[in-house]
Amino acid sequence: MTEADFDVEYVERDDRSARVLIRGLTPAFANGIRRAMIADVPTFSIDTVRFVENSSVMFDEMIGLRLGLVPLTTPLDEFEIGDAVTLALDVEGPATAYSGDIESAEPLIEPADENVPIVELKEGQRLEFEADAVLEAGKEHAKHQGGVSVGYRHLQRVTVEGDRGEFDEEEPRVLRGVIETPEGEVVPTDEFGNDLSERYPGKEVRVEDVPGAFVFHIETDGSFTVEELLLRAIDSLEERADELRTKVAV
Repeated sequence: MTEADFDVEYVERDDRSARVLIRGLTPAFANGIRRAMIADVPTFSIDTVRFVENSSVMFDEMIGLRLGLVPLTTPLDEFEIGDAVTLALDVEGPATAYSGDIESAEPLIEPADENVPIVELKEGQRLEFEADAVLEAGKEHAKHQGGVSVGYRHLQRVTVEGDRGEFDEEEPRVLRGVIETPEGEVVPTDEFGNDLSERYPGKEVRVEDVPGAFVFHIETDGSFTVEELLLRAIDSLEERADELRTKVAV
């Protein structure tokens, strides 16, 4: 396929989540994009922790597990797989240690959220550590998956076939996702409570999948934007295809 074969439309969009309609895909290609967003696009995540003092009620291992789940901003153009950045934290109770208390040796790498709780410290308790955040891909460990929720389904086309009978009972018809209306408009079903009987009261409707059209629901952990996650995933597929083409040609 050439680039002209594809049509991309953002149905809903903000920095961390989006619904993206892509036309011109095969089911296998759609699944390949989904898998690449989960497994191939790398993020920074805390990998090793050196505790200076931990007099909290939580074991070192438990705090280390929590730290590995703190999303870190990841400017992919500035770093390569395997690069590491040093982080540090020093909090004394009574206080709650939050992700925002983590300081980074690299200004480009910092917690994506400042309000992720790490541990509550009582009077006289202290948490101090240094840690190394490493850039790796999700296929190496789930903590490196920047796409925390990635899925897709067919775009569904709704056709109005006529009026219901005068004495036919109006029953809910639940449909979730995104529909293409008879007028060609693309509409999220939550705009009408996911119930076609609310959007088309008194009408008989037919629902069918639109061939080659898939709606992706993408949510990131804040490591980067939805657009960057999607573009990086597509780049990964292209790189692997080029590698296969080269090996086949040898």
